[in-house]
Amino acid sequence: MNSVAVIGLGYTGLPLAREACRAGMRVTGIDENPSVTAALNSGRSHVPDVTDADLAAMLDAGFRAATDESPLAEASVAVICVPTPLDATGCPDLSHVRRAASGVGDRLKPGTLVVLESTSFPGTTDDVVRGIVEQASGLSAGTDFALAFSPERIDPGNGTFGVRNTPRVVGGCTRRCTAAAADFFRHLCDRVVEAGSAREAELAKLLENTYRSVNIALVNELAVAARAWGVDVWDALDCARTKPFGFQGFRPGPGVGGHCIPVDPVYLTHWARTAGTPLRLVELAQEVNAGMPAHVVRRAEHLLRERGRSLRDARVLLVGVTYKRNSPDLRATPAAALVRLLRQRGAHVAYHDPLVAAWAPDGEPVDRAADALTAAAEAALTILVQDHDTVPLDRLPEHAPLLLDTRGRLRGTSAQQL
Repeated sequence: MNSVAVIGLGYTGLPLAREACRAGMRVTGIDENPSVTAALNSGRSHVPDVTDADLAAMLDAGFRAATDESPLAEASVAVICVPTPLDATGCPDLSHVRRAASGVGDRLKPGTLVVLESTSFPGTTDDVVRGIVEQASGLSAGTDFALAFSPERIDPGNGTFGVRNTPRVVGGCTRRCTAAAADFFRHLCDRVVEAGSAREAELAKLLENTYRSVNIALVNELAVAARAWGVDVWDALDCARTKPFGFQGFRPGPGVGGHCIPVDPVYLTHWARTAGTPLRLVELAQEVNAGMPAHVVRRAEHLLRERGRSLRDARVLLVGVTYKRNSPDLRATPAAALVRLLRQRGAHVAYHDPLVAAWAPDGEPVDRAADALTAAAEAALTILVQDHDTVPLDRLPEHAPLLLDTRGRLRGTSAQQL
């Protein structure tokens, strides 16, 4: 297992490639985007969790990135880390996985370990990847090569947990496949957990993020209802969190973002409905979370109306637009939906985010305000969307004539709450 090919060099694949290099393996990265591979080979990382210094060490260890799939023919391990997004209709899109599996199959040699890391519904490894690889290679999984699923557990921006110290789940098409994958990942991870099969490993990954989706939806729905009841939901949550058992705290917000929470439950509900067993609770949670940007805009309209204003022609400043605190990641950020809804109502939208130099959701650029306090003072309404540490949050209330706090960070000030 000295030669590893990592297919897909994004938030999942590049940290894995780094860990394999650190373990003394010969690593080749494959990505279909030539600008990504060129940047990596010149020492520039596009993934915040992998620094340029990390990349320099990888290159010194022999790492190279390529768009050409020919290195797969020499690999003893091929790990598929490609995106699994939603298509234009909101359904799972496995096109990247299918292309990667086909590339592996075309060049597969006996004895190779093939691992799928890309998040997908149960059966993807057995029913999709296995068929493509076997047909292209003429080899049989479990006999001629090993095939397994091992879900990525990358948390962008997390400085505490990474590939090495996050337990690694593996599940193969056969017991021998599971054992082969476990042996490989023990070189990279401190703890490896063997699932019953690939299907259990696939479901475990979806369960992890669906759990978060459902609980976030619960507090989001409570936040909307508590306002109607005249109850401070933030105070209630703080009180509930003091219980040392049986409760885990989740916080309301303007919506969910990133690749995981908006997407993974869709893979689960799609699979469940296809199997004739719809997961109604999960589907409702998705609906609640997807509706939060509209709730924020309704609050904005109400607050302006109380002051004799309208959203039409109003200057609205969004503070913090990434989906995650202290991260530059804009993937599926709810701030994009806010911009869309605000513009539909005729508002003039600008943003301030020290981590985002330029931003164009839906292809339409949003004006960037360099100074949060000056822009807040000039705006009819300021909406705190993401509470980065680099934003002067404590000074916003004294500068913004009207401030809507969607994160509960400015309680006890003049800021209006979600």
